[in-house]
Amino acid sequence: MTHVNADKLLLWEEGETKPTFKQAQDLAKALHIPFGFLFLPTPPEETLPIPDLRTVGDHATGSLSTDLRDLLADILRKQDWYRDHLLEQGAEAVSFIGRFGLDAAVAAIAADMTATLGLTHADREEAKNWEAFLSLLMDKAEAAGVWVMRSGIVGSNTHRILDVQEFRGLAICDDIAPLVFINGRDAKAAQIFTLAHELAHLWIGQSGISDVSLAQPVNENHRRTEKLCNAVAAEMLVPQASLRDRWAGAESVEQNAARLAGYYRVSTVVIARRAFDLGLIEWPAYLAYYQQQVEIWRREKKGSGGDPYRTIPVRNGRRFTEAVVNSAFARSLLLRDAGRLLGVNPAKLGRLAQEIGIG
Repeated sequence: MTHVNADKLLLWEEGETKPTFKQAQDLAKALHIPFGFLFLPTPPEETLPIPDLRTVGDHATGSLSTDLRDLLADILRKQDWYRDHLLEQGAEAVSFIGRFGLDAAVAAIAADMTATLGLTHADREEAKNWEAFLSLLMDKAEAAGVWVMRSGIVGSNTHRILDVQEFRGLAICDDIAPLVFINGRDAKAAQIFTLAHELAHLWIGQSGISDVSLAQPVNENHRRTEKLCNAVAAEMLVPQASLRDRWAGAESVEQNAARLAGYYRVSTVVIARRAFDLGLIEWPAYLAYYQQQVEIWRREKKGSGGDPYRTIPVRNGRRFTEAVVNSAFARSLLLRDAGRLLGVNPAKLGRLAQEIGIG
């Protein structure tokens, strides 16, 4: 947008002066709103397509940023195409969506998730570390029929960064194209818990936007759905009985977390948080450890976006990416539309196909 000083913007807002047509177009673009919104007497009431389950302090959040709203719109646009594509391919309903209710036992849901994903302790042992285990879980979820997306930006716009303080993940329950989205701006050490939490949403048939913060204790102000999904995720990743047997009371939080993270293949913070939830350590001890690890994450954080051809399947989901590319090369989808769905220049689809092993 052409530079406009704050005084002029204030006059526009108060109705004292009006922008030119071009300035109004630029303003709508800068605000990421439809041009027609500027002519409405009052801001429109926008309903959310899925429940907002986040809390800030003791209250529900009540609002979404433009970035999060546009992300949701982009995801739902992609899901419309993907659902139709799967149905055309003869896909059947995914059986585990909504298999359990809110009153189901945590252990029962966690056990069913583990069995459905085909997750074994041998899988944990084969994973080099918790990051490899996260990739393994994502692959297993997709193999079971869950569409998994992980990104830290809106669509393919690297200038629109998702705010991890606003949300960490979301789940959309659908019997044909169930979806989990993980905010890639979050510390990778926390993303594995977010993935498990959002998968739990699918098993109880509850869509929603979540703020699964490992920095806050779950309390009576959290929604019932979020409490249950937190508990299920923790039980699936670090089973209660197993952790109690392996926790050494004579060791420090740091010693226990370092030793057990290697066994369960989750981050040390997930181990420490599970220990707090089970009453093995007190909140001050956990919080001090968490803050220490956050500082380490910040120092290790890398600015590079990596190889774009490897990023695209992660950002859009592997199976979705393959479906779009295959449809484009089968000429059932225009290259232009395929590029829009994946957020990539259509001219680069051939290279993308080679990188993901198609063609």
